[in-house]
Amino acid sequence: MKIDSCLFSPFALRNLTLENRLVVSPMCQYSADDGCASSWHTIHIGSMLSSGAGLFVIEATAVERRGRITPQCLGLWSDENAAALKSVLAAVRQYSAVPVGVQLSHAGRKASTHRPFIGKGPLKHSEGAWPVMGPSAIPFAEGWPVPQSMSLEDMRVVIDAYVSATKRADEIGIDLIELHAAHGYLLSAFLSPLANDRRDAYGGSLENRMRFPLEVFDAVRGAWPEGKPMGVRCNGTDWHPDGIQVEDAVAFARALRDRGCDYIDVSSGGNCYAKVPVGPSYQVPFAEQIRKQSGLSTMAVGMITEPCQAEEILSTGKADLIGIGRAMLNNPHWPWRAAETLGGQVGVPWQYYRAATRNGVPPPYVVN
Repeated sequence: MKIDSCLFSPFALRNLTLENRLVVSPMCQYSADDGCASSWHTIHIGSMLSSGAGLFVIEATAVERRGRITPQCLGLWSDENAAALKSVLAAVRQYSAVPVGVQLSHAGRKASTHRPFIGKGPLKHSEGAWPVMGPSAIPFAEGWPVPQSMSLEDMRVVIDAYVSATKRADEIGIDLIELHAAHGYLLSAFLSPLANDRRDAYGGSLENRMRFPLEVFDAVRGAWPEGKPMGVRCNGTDWHPDGIQVEDAVAFARALRDRGCDYIDVSSGGNCYAKVPVGPSYQVPFAEQIRKQSGLSTMAVGMITEPCQAEEILSTGKADLIGIGRAMLNNPHWPWRAAETLGGQVGVPWQYYRAATRNGVPPPYVVN
């Protein structure tokens, strides 16, 4: 069957071919036990993998215990973490062939915080807070801890942690890695003048501020199998006149492209408190500009909630992939609705096939 929809056309990333351009964005679940996936992850990941999306990316996953955002964040810093996640994947992959990626992360100066639904801001010492670090001794905001300014040895330790987590991801069968370099976490903080005022080779000019994130990328790419794709999430802007601008993101994307990056996932904000003009497709212009000026494939994210909205973004060349986050939590079968609207086809577990109809008629869905 010929599919005219851009959203439901395949997309190749190295040896991995996605059945469609829909990606379930990484979404923190704050439900791990010392970094180990829990029963909730079986429920959540199983739900997302039965959605019919082309790719599912596991939430921000810490490469070090001290790199967690909250005490309940997922990790891959230990063999126990890897074994727990492997068990979850073994359970859910019996029923879905959707590729699975993982977003490797280090929270940097924004580590050691409460889960969002418990309360905002950093943990207190009595609540189990741990020391945080960053490119410079600049706290995220008033009332936040002053991070330790990282030494060269600290950087080497973190790079080694990324490499170890990468090898564990490969061993448990992960298909794709995305580095988290957005939202003010460690790699994002190095990129942003708001968090990085170093006077050495890792601060000052944009070239210097990119140095550590690119060193992390090179180390991970070197440890990751050649045939498996790798992407990066970064900020298109900090929404602050003294922070990251889209031109900086374009330069970062070009450097990543030259190092073998396969796509860039364009988000924004998080290096300071800022007034963000949130609205439908509000981050898409950054993805569009980066795609056009760097030649690197982009993923558009942020308040993309309607199938025709996603289709327009792709068909007009603003991005190559569409990341859906909160809309997937609201409706885990969002891709089914998009397929009905756009005339596409998605994978459906046979147990759900009788429910996946278009106007009461069974559509040309692929039964997993």
